[in-house]
Amino acid sequence: MPTLEGLEEAGLEKIPDLSIAKMRFELTLDPVCAKELKIDQAEVKRQLMDKIKAGFMTELYKDVSTELKLNINNSVLEEMEAKNKEELEKLTKAIENAEKNEGESEVREAMVKKCEYLTLIGNKDESTKMLKETLDKTNTTGHKLDLHFHLIRLGFFFNDNKMITTNLDKAKELIELGGDWDRRNRLKVYSGLYAMSVRNFQEAADNFLDTVSTFTSYELMDYLTFIKYAIISSMLALDRKDLTKKVVEGADIKRSTSRFTSLQELYIFPVQRTIRRLLCCSR
Repeated sequence: MPTLEGLEEAGLEKIPDLSIAKMRFELTLDPVCAKELKIDQAEVKRQLMDKIKAGFMTELYKDVSTELKLNINNSVLEEMEAKNKEELEKLTKAIENAEKNEGESEVREAMVKKCEYLTLIGNKDESTKMLKETLDKTNTTGHKLDLHFHLIRLGFFFNDNKMITTNLDKAKELIELGGDWDRRNRLKVYSGLYAMSVRNFQEAADNFLDTVSTFTSYELMDYLTFIKYAIISSMLALDRKDLTKKVVEGADIKRSTSRFTSLQELYIFPVQRTIRRLLCCSR
């Protein structure tokens, strides 16, 4: 079982940064709902814009400025665009060099780096296009799965359910062809997170509980957040008997929940917040 400190090196790269998607979502909430959920939207807005500027996320800067009705600072935008152009030229040259002087694996690695950069700067269309091109040049099942996981995360980042479900389905097909143990478990976590996002708490609980002792998907969330999601989905989906057996008396969860200071923090407050969030989103 992962340590509570989190063996984050076991996960894939945090690309894209899903905390940005969380902040964007929090800023869409009605102010009354945000206050109920103890979300300081002014502080969230500040943190979001700081992250976007620090990461030279040009497309996100334009999109989020429009969403939040903020004036675009042309000097900031020009600096971002110049930085993006410089980095993309380097990455393109690296691909061209690999094609001329290296083997297939080096070409693929160079293409993956460009995919990652396009994702990091929030260029969804170009990142998706580059990921598909890379998939076409990828032969091994494991590497193909990693690219589909990247596309799923991109779907989570941009709230694109079609992208998520399409790539979940493709990943499941590849897993049946011979995916390894780590990627099988990772797929369950991705599937559980999507199920939870569309309020299919039974599927979310099943997937999360199956991976409590094998979790390594730190690119999606930290381990304590994962445990909270497992508990919340289980409380909303399981009957009393299964809840007691799998959660309340579950050895792995019991070991993981020592960080929580009280029963309220562990069980009651997260469920209350989740129900409030769902009610807010339904208005």
